[in-house]
Amino acid sequence: MADKLAVLGSPIAHSKSPALHSAAYRVLGLDWEYRAIELTEPALPTFLERLGPDWRGLSLTMPLKRDILPLLDDQEELVELTGAANTVLLRDSVRGFNTDVHGVTAAYREAGFDSLESAVVLGAGATAASVVVGLGELGVRSIRVVARTPSKASDLVDIGAALGVGVQVVAWGDWDELAPDTVASTLPGHANAALDLPESLRSSILFDVAYDPWPSPLAQRWSGAVIPGIAMLLHQAVGQIRIFVGGDPSQPLECEDEVVEAMRAAVA
Repeated sequence: MADKLAVLGSPIAHSKSPALHSAAYRVLGLDWEYRAIELTEPALPTFLERLGPDWRGLSLTMPLKRDILPLLDDQEELVELTGAANTVLLRDSVRGFNTDVHGVTAAYREAGFDSLESAVVLGAGATAASVVVGLGELGVRSIRVVARTPSKASDLVDIGAALGVGVQVVAWGDWDELAPDTVASTLPGHANAALDLPESLRSSILFDVAYDPWPSPLAQRWSGAVIPGIAMLLHQAVGQIRIFVGGDPSQPLECEDEVVEAMRAAVA
């Protein structure tokens, strides 16, 4: 019986994934072990090679969502589109999934925002790619990506083109003339402490992927509605659990409402 799972990344001590997953498996009556393991890219290939048949799957966080791609045997379309995998299912092969997109869309919809037209995305890393796709699924057709190094955000323009979404990359600090329906910050909490955004941005809906500590410095200074990063974390974990249990991120769990309630309580 494959009953071992883990979240990999660095730093990892702050991760709430073990609490979320453990709460879900208790409700589902599954005696599965899920823990956090500190791991960086150089050690990833050897770690995968040494996993035994008792391992069911892995969650991946920074900085491994892109580093895992060359090690996959198979991947779903969302992984190919975003260039990032946050979930690995270990069966007869090593298969990659992206549940971050589901985390983004579910977080917005849960907060009552399921129809948006324009957005600003802060940052251009692996999470930003999933946010761009998620915003596209919510109806956004115009996205400005604000990046410290605009040349490194060209993949986000390509992702937008594949979705029929206009993505423009602007340099860090070019805040003037930006008045979107929502701002999505993909920056770590400590990185957004010094951001001084104009009121035209701070009065929109903030989706902040940061969750530890919460509220983030950016969220504390926001004047509009705020969607916390823990909402994305919870819902992307639901997608992962669907994969680990049934192999399909689109197939709801038995008693999923009860599972989600227990997960929410575990990180309240």
